[in-house]
Amino acid sequence: MTHSGHLGQREIALFFFPLLLNVQLMSVSHSVINAFLARQHDYITALAGFSVAMVLHLFLASPSYQNHTVTIAMVRGRRSLRGTLRFVVLVACYVSVMLALVAFTPIGDLVLKRFLGVPDEIAAAARSALGMLVALPFITGFRGLFQGLVIKARRTALVSIATAVRIGGLFLFLAGGARLFAGAELGAFALLACVATETIFMGAFAWRCEIPEASADEKGTWEILRFAFPLAYSSCLQQTIPLLINAIISRLPDGPLALAAFGVIRGFLFLLAGPMRNLQQAYLTLVETAGDFRALVRFSCWVGGTLALLLVITAWPLNRAILGEIMGLDPGMRQYIALPLAACALYPLLYGAANLLRGWFTGQHRTSLLGRSTIYKSALLLLAWGLLTLWPLPLPGVAIAIFLLLTAELCEVAYLQRQRRQLLAPLAQGSR
Repeated sequence: MTHSGHLGQREIALFFFPLLLNVQLMSVSHSVINAFLARQHDYITALAGFSVAMVLHLFLASPSYQNHTVTIAMVRGRRSLRGTLRFVVLVACYVSVMLALVAFTPIGDLVLKRFLGVPDEIAAAARSALGMLVALPFITGFRGLFQGLVIKARRTALVSIATAVRIGGLFLFLAGGARLFAGAELGAFALLACVATETIFMGAFAWRCEIPEASADEKGTWEILRFAFPLAYSSCLQQTIPLLINAIISRLPDGPLALAAFGVIRGFLFLLAGPMRNLQQAYLTLVETAGDFRALVRFSCWVGGTLALLLVITAWPLNRAILGEIMGLDPGMRQYIALPLAACALYPLLYGAANLLRGWFTGQHRTSLLGRSTIYKSALLLLAWGLLTLWPLPLPGVAIAIFLLLTAELCEVAYLQRQRRQLLAPLAQGSR
């Protein structure tokens, strides 16, 4: 890939904003499901069960969420496409088996009740939702492959179009599914159906992308697997963060309320911070020089700052309009999450910095360091779990959850930036 001159803000925006819109639309689907469940009779159990199920699903299915990144970095022709496809299928089989074990065997009670510590009724709701999602890893796996091909061709608007179709279908699936399902299981059914619809459209768009028969720099299946699996387990470890946070707050005096509130806040973070994850793909596709990287950093700062401001506005000035009238939350829940949601304004900036650095390490083929950074994040939360067990804090559970979430993200950014400086130091000395 080449471009004329230095990478400009307009060029970045034309590539990035369709992907930003895609993440916004994807996160809308989770918020729509939460809003629908919030209007059910036993809404606390429905919201908490769906939230726990999604946290577990994201943890178990997270290896497949790097499929588009692997596709962008590796696919150069038909041979490398076949190797990437084998990786996609292998990961999907693994994830589907793991979901089935949690949903349909006693392992589910061990994970949900003993490890996460959730009450029986919430555990039952979460297991019913996970059972509905057993086939989802194959759907999301191929969706990621198709998205990678389309993004690599710089046709990012098509990704947003497919997601817009997904949102339109979601309302139909929620309305129709309400006749057959209820609670967290209804949310899982609607999610499965709308993502399948999105994947069909992405497949049609990817089919039109030209892929060379062969390329000189193509990698074989084994080389692709060596590159991809560190990214996969790094992605998996990333999802231990909300999983561990759920395990911590579920044992607090306001555990059910904290779980439900954290699920709602995570929906907003997906909406208003999730777009920053596309900086990793933007780096891999657009950046060729140090000047390009600096331009992308500037772009990240002003986009992250804008999204941070939107989080603050949602938490306070528009609290009643968005959280009450649109989301259907009662005044007590709105007051409970207002300050923690406003504190999340730091998250888009930290998340953007982390994904820029993840893009840099992926481009350098140093994916093992990404796994190491998430190990440190998880270890930090395990330490916090032990400390909070010994010395409980007189704070709302959701406030503790957001503090841990921000601290973990800051830990990763600091570690990756330190490692990047150490790797660049010999190059800087050699150029003197």
